[in-house]
Amino acid sequence: MAGSVTDPRIGVGPALRRARELRALSLDQAARDIKLRVEQLDALEREEFDILPGEVYVRASLRTYANYLGLDADELVEIHVQGADPLEPVPPPGKLGRVERMIAASRIRDNQRFLLVAAVSILLILIAFGMLARGVAAPPVANIPTATSSPVPPDPTIRAVLVGRGDVGIRVVVDGAVRSFTIRPGETISIEAFETLRITVEDAGLVGVSVGGREETAGTPGRPHTYTFSLGDDAGGL
Repeated sequence: MAGSVTDPRIGVGPALRRARELRALSLDQAARDIKLRVEQLDALEREEFDILPGEVYVRASLRTYANYLGLDADELVEIHVQGADPLEPVPPPGKLGRVERMIAASRIRDNQRFLLVAAVSILLILIAFGMLARGVAAPPVANIPTATSSPVPPDPTIRAVLVGRGDVGIRVVVDGAVRSFTIRPGETISIEAFETLRITVEDAGLVGVSVGGREETAGTPGRPHTYTFSLGDDAGGL
């Protein structure tokens, strides 16, 4: 049965030391048994609680040590709690005197003045930064070289288009090959040559002729006309 600390005036530390000595135990043996350091047990017996890591740790160590020595742990901890100096509450602020009120008012004004100066300074910095940003000319737009378009090679052929305006006979010589046919009103015939093209129409007024998209119609209506074209040369009629 756990013993009792009969006289609280003895103190927690002396009660622990007397109980240990009555049981003929050394601090080293007690420390090994309850897994605490010798310095911690010695601090408890000397009531040097401030060198231990916190009030919660002190109470837990007291309870462990008291149970080990056969003392009433609850009673021992209660004695320690009653003997510990309570935290003094912060006194409520008293009524400020005239001088104190003046000092407090001066501090408030100083704080307000500081905040106002800081706000104005920040505003001026922002305005200056904006003006500088607007004043700096934007870098010139880099001239991106455009890809040079390759010249379109000339058409390696002679392309002629005949449009019939009436029934008329046509004789063509394409690169030396001769062909004859009759073109009808509204009929369109395309002819292609690689070197030379010769077109003879029986009535120049009944056939429209164009080469490479360029109008080449020539001759006198009612009379025959011959067109001669060579690759690389300007079109022409005979």
